[in-house]
Order: sequence, then C-alpha cells, then structure tokens
Amino acid sequence: MMAGMIRRGLVTWLAVVSVVASGAASAAVLIDRPHAVPVQVPFEAPSKPKPVPDTAVPPSTRALDADELKRAEALLPLLEGKQELWAMGEFVHLGAPAIPVLVKALTMPSPRARYNAIETLLMIKEASVVPALIESVKAPTEVPRIREHALRVAVRLDPTLISPAIEVLAKDPNPTLRKAAAFEARYVRHKAMVPVLIELMQDDERFVAISAIQSLWLLTRHESEMHDWETSTKQDRVEWAEEWIAWWKANQETFQLPDQRRPKKPLKQD
Repeated sequence: MMAGMIRRGLVTWLAVVSVVASGAASAAVLIDRPHAVPVQVPFEAPSKPKPVPDTAVPPSTRALDADELKRAEALLPLLEGKQELWAMGEFVHLGAPAIPVLVKALTMPSPRARYNAIETLLMIKEASVVPALIESVKAPTEVPRIREHALRVAVRLDPTLISPAIEVLAKDPNPTLRKAAAFEARYVRHKAMVPVLIELMQDDERFVAISAIQSLWLLTRHESEMHDWETSTKQDRVEWAEEWIAWWKANQETFQLPDQRRPKKPLKQD
C-alpha cells in the first residue's frame, strides 16, 4: 500500500515537472522568436438577449382608502434618508390619488425631502400639481436649487401656467435663477415671454443674457442682427437689446408665435 502511494506521488510529481518544462520551452521559443506573428483565435459573438417582458406594476388610479391614506402619510418622513428611493417608488405606485399627501412634502423642513417630493411629482406626471410647484418657485425663502427644480418640473407638466413664475424669477437677485427663467421661457408658448426675455438680454451676467437671446430666437424665430454674445459687455447687450425693443414695439400687436418645429423622423435603416 505504501509503495502504491509512493508511485502515485512520483507520477504526479513527474506530471508537474513536465508541465513546467513545457511552459519554459514555450517561453524560450517566444524569446528566440520575438517577431513571431500571433495567431488570431476565431471569436463567436454571444447570442442576442431575448426581450424581457414588462412586469412593472402600473400606478393605481382608484382613490385611497383609509389604510392606504395612513400608509401614504407614513411615507412622508422617509423621503429623506436611506429609504428615500423606496418611498418615492411607493408614491409613484400609489399614483395620482396620493398627490394631496405628497404635496405636503413641499413644505416639510427638510430641503432634501422637498426636492425628492418634486422629483416624485415629475414621475407621477400629473399636471394638477403645477400650481403647488409654482408656489415653491415664487417663494423667496426657498432654497434656489429647489426653486429651479420646481420650475423645470412645472414647465414639463404644464407650461401654459408658468408665465407668472418665470416673471418672478427673471427679477430674482440670484443670477442662477434668472438664467433658469431665461432658459425655461423657450418652452412657454406665450407672447408675455418676449418682453421678459428682452429685459434679460441686458442682464449684468453674460450667461443669463446668452440664455435669453437663445430662447428669443427659438421662441420667435426673429432673424435679428448677429452679435458676439460670448465676449459682450453689459453696454453691448444694452445696445443690442434696443434692436429687439424696436422690433417688438412695431410687431407686438400682430405677432403670432410660430408653430413648434417637430423633430425630424430618423432615417430608415436597411
């Protein structure tokens, strides 16, 4: 028995020595032939994955019962913290019937909870919340980041109601909020936006003025004189705004916003 074990051990040792020697010989060949051309091994691409069925649970549309209402109220404090994404998902699942509860989060003490509530309202996609969002936009004591986010979400849910909020932000001392007003105005198809944007063209901050002129071009398609806005001074912008002021005085009574341009359809691939 002992002799058998010794023989098996000797065979294993000889096999290891053979493998090592073979590897060393191969390495020696590569060293001796540094310019050897490598051989490409045929590669088979993996098969395309099969389509995954949509198993998402659609949001609820029925009114919340008493238990669901309590559950929604209990989710509000969780909009900030480790479970915030889960809480947001639960509100989305509850759907539009939970909006009256979710709107309460817009006045909670935590800025993060307020921000997450706005993001959740965007995911629910219910335009009836726009008036509540406008209140957050107009609030002078609200955090600028939240005011800006509320404006963007409100514009995407119902831009027809946003003109008053943009007019407020256009006069805000914070240039970031003025820029947000100048940018989002391009999506508000209302003639009242034109004089607001002409005023923002003359802003002290160049980046605000550039957003305003770009929105004016997109909103009106008026072919104004071309100027170097990137290197402009405040005096330059005041002078250039006079061109728009004169145009608006002459045309504001008869001017109609042009139809929105639709994106081009993608080319068909063979």
